[in-house]
Amino acid sequence: MAAIDPLTAGGVLLATALTDAVYVMFTAAVVAKKRVPAATWSSIWYVLSSYAVISYTENWIYVAFAGLGSWLGAYFTITFLHRPPGGPPVGAAVE
Repeated sequence: MAAIDPLTAGGVLLATALTDAVYVMFTAAVVAKKRVPAATWSSIWYVLSSYAVISYTENWIYVAFAGLGSWLGAYFTITFLHRPPGGPPVGAAVE
């Protein structure tokens, strides 16, 4: 097993955190039936996830950093998207 490079570990953590944040934004755009934002978020999602996969396939331990980044990205993005009580979340379709 190769040594862990802190820069790669941080890059994987950041890339997966951003990937999950973008995935949440993509999902919100799909729910709101916004085609251009959904397509844009989707393309960003694939670029970020590709970086993470390429980085952590060289050493399986980076998968732990990917998992942590994924959790953090989803948690903080959902926190950001959640509006005060009584209002719909950002990106939700209003009927």
